Amino acid sequence: MKQLHRRVVVTGLGILSPIGNTVDDAWYSCIEGKSGITNIDIGLNDNPIKIGGRLKNFSPEDFLNSKEIRRIDPFIQYGIIAANQSIKHSGILESNADLTRVGVNFGAGIGGIDTIEKNKILLEERGYKKVSPFFVPGSIVNMISGLVSIKHGFMGPNTSVVTACSTGNHCIGTAARSIACGEAEVMIAGGAEMASTPLSIAGFIAARALSMSSDPVTASRPWDRDRDGFVLSDGAGSIVLEDFDHAKARGANIYAEIIGFGTSSDAHHMTAPPDDGRGAALAMSNAIADAEINSSDIDYINAHGTSTPLGDVAETIALKSVFGENVPQISSTKSMTGHTLGAAGAIESIFCIKVINEGIIPPTINLENPDPLCDLNYTPLTSINKEVNIAMNNSFGFGGTNSTLVFKKI
Repeated sequence: MKQLHRRVVVTGLGILSPIGNTVDDAWYSCIEGKSGITNIDIGLNDNPIKIGGRLKNFSPEDFLNSKEIRRIDPFIQYGIIAANQSIKHSGILESNADLTRVGVNFGAGIGGIDTIEKNKILLEERGYKKVSPFFVPGSIVNMISGLVSIKHGFMGPNTSVVTACSTGNHCIGTAARSIACGEAEVMIAGGAEMASTPLSIAGFIAARALSMSSDPVTASRPWDRDRDGFVLSDGAGSIVLEDFDHAKARGANIYAEIIGFGTSSDAHHMTAPPDDGRGAALAMSNAIADAEINSSDIDYINAHGTSTPLGDVAETIALKSVFGENVPQISSTKSMTGHTLGAAGAIESIFCIKVINEGIIPPTINLENPDPLCDLNYTPLTSINKEVNIAMNNSFGFGGTNSTLVFKKI
């Protein structure tokens, strides 16, 4: 980020996840190694998937009025609620900030599939007049950014990056660049997803991407030899990014600095990574170069680590190619949250920031029988205490899109 002149820091955090609906609750569950995966019922009798990561003890009525809830898809609800958490946490609305210099960059990997499915059924069963007039605006991906901007009067950049499972990272990284180049002083950035629907799950089953385990607690097991796919989950993560001088001038609490952002393409396959992980390695190398640090300066990596047979091996190979014999401590918090698709990068970036602030590295739970091809230090089973000055977060998505963020203690 230095070559773009302005330093970018984190001043607010917000989260909804299967392991907690506040940052503190999610972080406590994370370091305690608590799984958020449970039995779910999507109403299909012949559906082999009976587990997933849904929000618990959550009611949108606690945060949104009934009219808002009727008009917008659950993923938009989740994104707005997480964004509002982070905005409140940052104190930006109480700071007399210039709202023309505050923007939002919030995305999703799939978007409003729940609303699409339900309105398609209405169309077929009751005719076109029964389709909601809010069907389109209530399901499109950029509506989180739009509604957060409308609610708070933010008139800065209003965008939405969509890159499948790397959406959250890409939204945060591109938002940081908006600040670094002077386009904005504050950006609310992140990702949200609610894709645990019948059609979505059927699609992932057809793609052979999901774990077929019947045990919710042990189904997500990155790098374990018994892994058989990822566990689909819902959630949202939001980060308030701010120009360093702006944050200092208003006396904001600063939780970390974002110093590197790297992207790449596998240019290989719609859903599978190349065996050598070259695209992932390039994203990490680009992020390290952007941060103007050495690979040896990185203390912790929250890996993409989805628990898929191909992906975990490819990321391991990529890590070795970038870090050589000195791969830092790694873990996959997806072992607890499952895979929240477009929200994953944002949720896991929040965990990286908490690692920097708390000096605790969360575990990779369920890693009981390591795959011989996955032979790095993945922090199996229990969290560890470790001072972390610089943390990296990886997110890779369908279409071969890769993104890496680097955060630093300040």
